[in-house]
Amino acid sequence: MSTELVTITPDTEIMRAVYLLVKHDISGMPVVDEEGELVGILTERDCIATAINAGYFDEAGGPVRDFMSSPVETAEADDSLMNVADRLSKSIYRRFPVIEDGRLVGLISRRDVLEALKQGSWFKR
Repeated sequence: MSTELVTITPDTEIMRAVYLLVKHDISGMPVVDEEGELVGILTERDCIATAINAGYFDEAGGPVRDFMSSPVETAEADDSLMNVADRLSKSIYRRFPVIEDGRLVGLISRRDVLEALKQGSWFKR
């Protein structure tokens, strides 16, 4: 699980969000409100759809809230690895924000699950 996250707010300009995705070499960012509560997620897919719409309608920009995915499929901090692995294997999403006591504490991705399984007894070395 990643705990040092790049987050944005719903009011962040979409082109600023695209810049942050590219700058930090990440494929998605949690969107949090002023209290730090998760309200959405913005992914590369959302940004590409934005670019297509901007080209089609000749409108570029706008706040992230207009482009983010919400509600967000999440994992709880105390979920078992196997539970999260099972959910990720059946989901269209590559990552789940991790919530503890209603607060965003991390992000777990398919790659994180594979790394954890590799370190356990699931794979022969």
